[in-house]
Amino acid sequence: MQQSAEPANRNKKQGGFTLIELMIVVAIIGVLASIAVPQYQNYVGRAQVSEAISLMSPAKTAISEYFISRGEFPTNNAEAGLSEPAEMAGKYVASVDVSQGDAGVTVVTMKNDSVVSELQGKTLVFEPDDEDSGVVNWQCRTGGSDQIPAKFLPSECR
Repeated sequence: MQQSAEPANRNKKQGGFTLIELMIVVAIIGVLASIAVPQYQNYVGRAQVSEAISLMSPAKTAISEYFISRGEFPTNNAEAGLSEPAEMAGKYVASVDVSQGDAGVTVVTMKNDSVVSELQGKTLVFEPDDEDSGVVNWQCRTGGSDQIPAKFLPSECR
């Protein structure tokens, strides 16, 4: 009997991926990561700014009550019945300060660490306005040279 000279593995299928297939997959993952990482950082930054806005809520209430009872805005945290600015800190917020000189204007300062780099040390300013109606309306804006980029701000602060 004569044996065949054909290789024994002729009918086996190729297993695994070729190098070019792996390179294509790595390139696709790289493109997706380059899009996802900045979007995630924007999301994290917006969440950090939302903490600043939520820490401002008790100050808004205290300042509004002060205005309703006295007809003027407080000029510091003590007048408004609030804790010291640094004591009103949060995980991402360094202080909530009722500004000296600008009646009722409250400055929220972000921390220099544990926040997105574009927010470090930046300020968010809340300014009360009574519009002669006895109702206090709040204007939100970014502070001077320490402006928070618009992409992190809620729509009412842009």
